[in-house]
Amino acid sequence: MSVRLRKWKSKEGKVQEAWWVDVKYQHPSGKVERVRKASPLNTRRGAEEYERQVRHALLSGSFGKEAQNEQDRIATFKEFVPRFITYSENNNKPSSVASKRQILSNHLLPAFGHLSLDSIGLAEIEEFKAVMRKKPADALLRKAAPTRAAVLKRKRSNPKFLSLKYINNVLAVLHKLLVLAQDQGIISHVPRIKVFKTRKPAFDFLTFEEAELLVTNAEAEWRPLIFVALKTGMRQGELIGLQWNDVDLQRGKLHVRRTIWRGTSCLPKGGRERIVDLPVSAVQVLKEHRHLRGAQVFCQEDGQMLTAGLMKAPLKRALARAGIRREEGLIGWHDLRHTYGSHLAMRGIPLKVIQELMGHATIEMTMRYAHLAPEARERAVQQLDRPIPQTYAAEASTPQGHTGGT
Repeated sequence: MSVRLRKWKSKEGKVQEAWWVDVKYQHPSGKVERVRKASPLNTRRGAEEYERQVRHALLSGSFGKEAQNEQDRIATFKEFVPRFITYSENNNKPSSVASKRQILSNHLLPAFGHLSLDSIGLAEIEEFKAVMRKKPADALLRKAAPTRAAVLKRKRSNPKFLSLKYINNVLAVLHKLLVLAQDQGIISHVPRIKVFKTRKPAFDFLTFEEAELLVTNAEAEWRPLIFVALKTGMRQGELIGLQWNDVDLQRGKLHVRRTIWRGTSCLPKGGRERIVDLPVSAVQVLKEHRHLRGAQVFCQEDGQMLTAGLMKAPLKRALARAGIRREEGLIGWHDLRHTYGSHLAMRGIPLKVIQELMGHATIEMTMRYAHLAPEARERAVQQLDRPIPQTYAAEASTPQGHTGGT
């Protein structure tokens, strides 16, 4: 059928549709040319008329050679990128914008930059995925830090390729760009992008004993920061951005209002503020830590804001003194956040509560800690063997429809 109605679901779940023509034409030379395009007039009659125009242009040899007004020409991927960056800067965190810029520069522009947006279809995307799977991960390292790459030359005969998770992140940026192009009326349809199935990412955390050792072996000036990180699960940028007016020591609560990324303040991840309840031990540590160096709870000696770079070495030294090692590498600040979530789960705290405390956007993110609380499931099913409360027993013995009245 040369004219057909295509239907798909938008990101918001709404059903959308567009009329397309699909014409095959065999040239006198024997070459078969296939034309698949969305109809300019999105009705059946309009599509049928457009099909006739396409067939006539193919017969006369004028198809594809007609002069197009600049206004009617579909923008190329490269031409649309500035619009996408502007949209991202208006609606995303600076760290997300930086990540998108890097993905566009390293992968998407080289692959799709010369193509018009409406010519990027399933075939082109699948070909791109195949190329990405064969890309060595070291290529990114060389681009980001050539000197470091020279030190980390491959010592193995088998090259390390980009992870499927990273490729999925690249595909997500491609999808968001095409969706924006559709929202702005440049293309009528966004091709379905099938991502790779991946395992849930592994994470590391400290045992209860290791956490105590870490705090004990931390330098005095850094000990409150490490302790609060372990007792609140705050992200590194949230710790940097924490101010004294965010802390209510009397009520034992802490308001996470901002995160800091490369000196820029923005809302916490997920775009939402949250309240974290403090254990008594954390309240006491913060009371003892009170200083007059400025608004930041954790800062440099002169009151200047901390940076991720400054925080790296003190944690590394504390881990070394405590004798805490991992074969996969050093524990980082984000692993202290995982330690918080893991310890809550191991104490039998419900996952919904952990989600709220950690500020996870979805319960699926919190489910990574579920396997650490097998005792909670065991205690739950044992409740089934408890004696039935007398009130429930009486109600169960009352015949249906009988109210007990006379």
